[in-house]
Amino acid sequence: MLQVDLWKRVLIWMTVAVGLILATPNVFYNRVEVRNDAVKAIDAGFDTTENRDAAATWPSFLPSGLVNLGLDLRGGAHLLAEVQVEEVYEARMEALWPEVRDVLRDARDTVGTIRLQPSPTKGELRVKISEPGGMDRAMELVRGLAQPVVSLTGAGSTDIVVRGEDDVVVVSLSEAEQQAMDNRTMQQSLEIIRRRIDEVGTREPTIQRQGFDRILIQVPGIGSAAELKAIIGTTAQLTFQPVISRTTDASERPGAGNELVPALDDEGVFYILEQAPVVTGEELTNAQPAFDQNGRPAVNFSFNPSGARKFGDYTASNIGSPFAIVLDNEVISAPVIQSHIPGGSGIITGNFTVEESTHLAVLLRAGALPAKMVFLEERTIGPELGQDSIDAGKIATAVAFVAVLVFMALSYGLFGVFANIALILNIALIFGLLSLIGATLTLPGIAGIVLTVGMAVDANVLVFERIREELRTAKGPARAIELGYEKALSAIIDANITTFITAVILYVMGSGPVRGFAITLGFGILTSVFTAIFVTRLLIIIWFERRRPKTIEV
Repeated sequence: MLQVDLWKRVLIWMTVAVGLILATPNVFYNRVEVRNDAVKAIDAGFDTTENRDAAATWPSFLPSGLVNLGLDLRGGAHLLAEVQVEEVYEARMEALWPEVRDVLRDARDTVGTIRLQPSPTKGELRVKISEPGGMDRAMELVRGLAQPVVSLTGAGSTDIVVRGEDDVVVVSLSEAEQQAMDNRTMQQSLEIIRRRIDEVGTREPTIQRQGFDRILIQVPGIGSAAELKAIIGTTAQLTFQPVISRTTDASERPGAGNELVPALDDEGVFYILEQAPVVTGEELTNAQPAFDQNGRPAVNFSFNPSGARKFGDYTASNIGSPFAIVLDNEVISAPVIQSHIPGGSGIITGNFTVEESTHLAVLLRAGALPAKMVFLEERTIGPELGQDSIDAGKIATAVAFVAVLVFMALSYGLFGVFANIALILNIALIFGLLSLIGATLTLPGIAGIVLTVGMAVDANVLVFERIREELRTAKGPARAIELGYEKALSAIIDANITTFITAVILYVMGSGPVRGFAITLGFGILTSVFTAIFVTRLLIIIWFERRRPKTIEV
């Protein structure tokens, strides 16, 4: 007998209702989008009357999740960047020099005087000793600075390799450490780029590693590739370095262990600084735009406990000495230390505008990129192209939708109408699921939905054709319907499982647009099976219970 338990009916209709409610915000896309932006601004501290009014345009008790539009639909910017990982090797060796200097200085009786030598290879530290006979002792001391490589592939290896060449101690990174640093550099770059873009408030950016040293960045809704490069292209490497002297000679030799750095605001002025910084931007915990005591834009900053201790100790022992604040290899300020600065907080002043101080604070909060990036490819996709894609997708979906509805109604009569109702609910459920997980809809994603429209009725066709066969054997309508669903179920499950496996493989192995297609296809399979097996069957049973027909036509 045809029957469905009450609890099953309630569960089916509740599932449909939840899906419709989750999909509803997409019907009022612009209004909900404005509301979400206003709520985000209020949460960020911009609690203005305008934002409160915008937040009130959509009821707070209703869901506000939207299907985000991808780069090809909304328009935006596309960048392919190459990370210069070799620069990290050089920075690592520069940071190691003070430790090597100190450990060799303690053994001066054996190794003699020590001098830092220029190295023709990046990631290599060369130290000349005046007593070649002490080479074995010097290498032994430097090897004592080695640390285990922190990676799964480098287990058991140390981070540096030490060798001697006549009277020169050569320190280089081990191969295992280089591989570990490459991975750390790429992961850090990905995370910092993501944090910087998130600070700007864009929706659903695509930021992913490609190959060995490249990063793909796609940000919908941003004005141009140049604007995106301005957000992420600056390394924002902040350091606090001791000042040796100030000069106007750009060709002056800074000496071993020092560097010549130009001033940001004073053209033609250069500073000779110690290469090894006292504190770096990596130890910053916060940076906020502010104003100095003269009302000029500035940036307040604070360090973590480690940075605060080093900053405080240095200022306490170097009162009266200049101290350079260096941003991206330019001295933005070189104040004289007037007193001990405890607490690890301070202010960066300069000839900033309000916009520049705000932008600098964003970059410092997000952290410093570990290495320079070279942009190999950049494209700006205008919103007109995105709107054309949306319009084309709407037309394709509408044509496919109407064609399927007409075909089902003409082929299967009233049963086809039931299948059409389930198809409409199926589309709503797809958008409900996409909204629930905050998925991004791309043009291939729209293609997946169009394909789902055609596939969604496949299960109903199998059932209806099976019911026709059962009716030819002179069975009653109730028994024919029941057997039709029972005997078609295995074919429906098998067909959709194989397609779903394909969608999973596309998602796991693919990237970008391929994943968008796989997500909508996979969700479409789940919802179409649900609507075909449960919703359509429940509609037929409700109709049959009320009409009790002696015969049916399918």
